[in-house]
Amino acid sequence: MKRIISLALTGVLLIGMVVSLASCSGGSGDSKLVCGITAYEPMNYRDGSGNWTGFDTEFAALVAQELGMKVEYQEIEWGSKYSELEAGTINCIWNGFTANTVETDTGKSRSEYVDFSYSYMLNQQCVVIKAERAGEFASAESLAGKTAAAEKGSAGETFAVEAVGEAGAVVDSAAQVNTFIEVKSGAVDFAVVDILLAKELAGSGDYSDLAIAGIELPSEVYAVGFKKGSDLTEKVNGAMKTLSDNGKLAELAEKYGLENSLQLDTSFAG
Repeated sequence: MKRIISLALTGVLLIGMVVSLASCSGGSGDSKLVCGITAYEPMNYRDGSGNWTGFDTEFAALVAQELGMKVEYQEIEWGSKYSELEAGTINCIWNGFTANTVETDTGKSRSEYVDFSYSYMLNQQCVVIKAERAGEFASAESLAGKTAAAEKGSAGETFAVEAVGEAGAVVDSAAQVNTFIEVKSGAVDFAVVDILLAKELAGSGDYSDLAIAGIELPSEVYAVGFKKGSDLTEKVNGAMKTLSDNGKLAELAEKYGLENSLQLDTSFAG
């Protein structure tokens, strides 16, 4: 299978914030919850004033408030999420982070790289295509030999690589939203992205000519990733449970139309 590095980016990645080395430890001296994120509506995205908003954005803020910490958001390249965590520029990965999958380049479970919080939301990957080509994509087998776009280092990339096979190709994108441009332009046959994002974009606005193909993919769950051994994991879990018990988490999910996807699983440990 050919691998193609995509140069089509929709904007300039912002990496302006520097965080002290202490922020990666998760120790009791930490005062900031620094979340590694990408632009991914409805989880993390910028509002009309340029401020970060979204379900995960507000969820992290509520957790930080419970813990008496200040929340900050660091935009990262998803393919560099683990190195950002190790370097201490962030102390958690909080961005619709699929926990029950493997990394494409190593085949290793993500739980081998990070400690996961409780899972809190159901998700699945989906295939985005041009609506006019819907008849061509009736099953996973129809993806073989095609050219796909997926965010580098994502669960979607893992599926895409397997789906297209040796005869196909995968275009690596810096962010999931970029893959919609690749499909719309005809540079690729399809994209594999999180269904929560696809439901926001496909079939409306600039992407009114795109659609979600009727191909059922495996279920996934979102969780927050922390550096191995960080005591932030247990602290955040406690705050998540509190927000679930007092109804604030359910209220937040309803605000973003995610009440049917919300599911806090306190038994989940990656």
